[in-house]
Amino acid sequence: MDKTLPTKYNPSEVEQGRYKWWIDKEFFKAKGEADKQPYTIVIPPPNVTGKLHLGHAWDTTLQDILTRMKRMQGYDVLWLPGMDHAGIATQAKVEEKLRSEGKSRYDLGREAFVEETWKWKEEYASHIRAQWEKLGLGLDYSRERFTLDEGLSKAVREVFVSLYKKGLIYRGEYIINWDPSTKTALSDIEVIYKEVTGAFYHMKYPLADGSGHIEIATTRPETMLGDTAVAVHPNDERYKHLIGKKVKLPIVGREIEIVADDYVDMEFGSGAVKITPAHDPNDFEIGNRHNLERVLVMNEDGTMNDKAGKYEGLDRFACRKQIVKDLQEQGVLFNIEEHVHSVGHSERSGAVVEPYLSTQWFVKMQPLADEAVKLQQGDDAVNFVPDRFERTYLHWMENTRDWCISRQLWWGHRIPAWYHKETGEIHVDHEPPTDLENWRQEEDVLDTWFSSALWPFSTMGWPDTESADFKHFYSTDVLVTGYDIIGFWVSRMIFQALEFTGERPFKDVLIHGLVRDAEGRKMSKSLGNGVDPMEVIDQYGADSLRYFLSTGSSPGQDLRYSTEKVESTWNFANKIWNASRFVLMNMGEFKYEDIDLTGEKSVADEWILTRLNETIDAVTKLADKYEFGEVGRVLYNFIWDDLCDWYIEMAKLPLYGDDEQAKHTTRSVLAYVLESTMKLLHPFMPFITEEIWQHLPHEGESITLASWPKVNDDLTNKQAAADMKLLVDIIRSVRNIRAEVNTPMSKQVPLMIRAKDDTVLNQLTTNKHYIERFCNPSDLQIAVNIEAPDKVMTAVVTGAELILPLAGLLDVEEEIKRLEKELDKLNKEVERVDKKLSNEGFVKKAPQHVIEEEKRKQNDYIEKRETVLQRLADWKK
Repeated sequence: MDKTLPTKYNPSEVEQGRYKWWIDKEFFKAKGEADKQPYTIVIPPPNVTGKLHLGHAWDTTLQDILTRMKRMQGYDVLWLPGMDHAGIATQAKVEEKLRSEGKSRYDLGREAFVEETWKWKEEYASHIRAQWEKLGLGLDYSRERFTLDEGLSKAVREVFVSLYKKGLIYRGEYIINWDPSTKTALSDIEVIYKEVTGAFYHMKYPLADGSGHIEIATTRPETMLGDTAVAVHPNDERYKHLIGKKVKLPIVGREIEIVADDYVDMEFGSGAVKITPAHDPNDFEIGNRHNLERVLVMNEDGTMNDKAGKYEGLDRFACRKQIVKDLQEQGVLFNIEEHVHSVGHSERSGAVVEPYLSTQWFVKMQPLADEAVKLQQGDDAVNFVPDRFERTYLHWMENTRDWCISRQLWWGHRIPAWYHKETGEIHVDHEPPTDLENWRQEEDVLDTWFSSALWPFSTMGWPDTESADFKHFYSTDVLVTGYDIIGFWVSRMIFQALEFTGERPFKDVLIHGLVRDAEGRKMSKSLGNGVDPMEVIDQYGADSLRYFLSTGSSPGQDLRYSTEKVESTWNFANKIWNASRFVLMNMGEFKYEDIDLTGEKSVADEWILTRLNETIDAVTKLADKYEFGEVGRVLYNFIWDDLCDWYIEMAKLPLYGDDEQAKHTTRSVLAYVLESTMKLLHPFMPFITEEIWQHLPHEGESITLASWPKVNDDLTNKQAAADMKLLVDIIRSVRNIRAEVNTPMSKQVPLMIRAKDDTVLNQLTTNKHYIERFCNPSDLQIAVNIEAPDKVMTAVVTGAELILPLAGLLDVEEEIKRLEKELDKLNKEVERVDKKLSNEGFVKKAPQHVIEEEKRKQNDYIEKRETVLQRLADWKK
């Protein structure tokens, strides 16, 4: 075993080839062992439309942390990789590519176009795998899935056919969200609403009998060509006499009836509304109640059709301009009022969505949503982290509408329905009818989210419920995802899993936010503030990026990206590297079997082992609660402050001394602590920890399979921890005083320490070699009673007062100011504790140990305050 690390930490060299070694050795392959408790995560499948962004890097790093930790804790871990075919998005990309070559999908035909899209998928899937590799993700590639592979396609057909036969999937003519750009239906959550400045167009529809007119207003005058009624409220006194009469539709000349309907708001506008059942969802419902004709005046591409008369062929917005002009000329349009309103846009193409009458396939949501809501009231409820996101989930479930699942695309799961060419009969089944020549298959494909909703169980072999993976690894333990797709995906996975597996798809849902730039703005192409995670890795290494992403925020919160923060995590990695290099250089021929922690240990040894136990306990508990930001703080403080800045410096005393037994104990402690620390850090920084671990005395082939550190109570010494705290406080205080009077550590100065009692005196006397080494006194006095000269510099620590006779170097006024500042601080602390302990509510509710700790603080602050008051009196003499 080579115990020497290169002088300089170079992330690219450390990471080079390591991932291939992990994969070749199958360290991440789930074994499916019945005697081991499974731990399962399925990756939220990225779309095969492009490269992964920082959000993906964050999301997958959190999953990698969980799976690496659980693997080390002895679980049979499956982290299943895969990708989503992303129907609309991928088809749009391929069509864009074809357009650049002067072709369209219709030139190729359906079969050839789908072949072309599979080529796209393979190209971008390989990009994504390369990015997973660069991030160091511990995925089981032997189980990789794709939402269009044969196994998942079988699951999709099973779900569709089953829901259809239960009456939960139906085909009907409804107003749906239509994207004229991609020429496909959209579900409600694929529509993004934006505030747009438009207009209210106020018109007069003349009564057919010539007795007057009725006023209506619309934001979409082009749809008036499809009007089939005007509606008023049945109780509206202004219009009661007109109900049943007819108006003449301007431009078209068609006579349409005035109907009464409770939907109409008498207080809004004129109290009369035009009804266009083929172009508005509310009008569609009114039309159904009054048996109105549905006149569709638009083509699928957003141009006007033959029902639009002279406007046929015009784009919908060009038609709007022309029809406004014509209506003004006829005197029908009498007022145009500016109006800011919310307009739906396609999430994929950005086109303004058109409410459009169309025959589509729908899932009847109410029965499925009711079961999902009911789940949250029982013991098997899905646990949302943070729990506030359960409200988001329930709001979606309780307000859901039937789900339009058909899409007018070629790339996707083709709906397993066939229509008889003569009778129009519908055949829905896993397989086509035997006399296929008499049938034509449904052209539409299923919404991408239909197959994604089955991801937790379709990837495990379902509908084969006897599949080994399904029986062992389902249901999954945690889903890690962003808050922006709770409605899109999380909700749908839950109701589909309940319907088809009878249980929740995952125990926990860990929600994270969005990655924003340093100013808090969403990253976008238009702002030019996007960051490529692969470029960050090239510069700072995967470990630095991972540590920043995973520890930079708390669950549910957005994360602000900044290069400076990634650079600081690189500095942290560099600190770890240099500290490890020092340890390794001082190991000699030390082996793993040589580790012996039973001998006599110094206070520093006892302290660092105690702090290690505390760190193991905190990291394990916090990670289990998904508090990775807190884990990062705990690890950073332990590694940077306790291990590097204090223990390693103190370890140099025995390492450079002549006592061979002390040297061996120190090496044992260093090897044990550093190895345990690398294990704790490994899920966050897998590359650097594997590299250092391989150089350290260790057991096993890889840190990925090493056992997770456990608290060893035999190595906890609370008294040693208290003794060490006192030593650290003394050394820090002396350094601070020296800095104030500009006296370098190399210059010896006298130091007196007044101990509070004989116990403290004994502590300090036993460990005075540390004070001598790190305070560099010319003369050191430690006693309970010390006569201090006038006008000395002092510092108060718990249990002792430090006295440095540096009066000649001091500015009297400055020292009085410093002491007064210290007094003010102590007064506030005493006041705070007094207030807490005099609060009856606190004293009644708080655990006894908490109250005792506050009393201890109270005594400590009062003692320190008395000492400072005495010093101030001395200086003011």
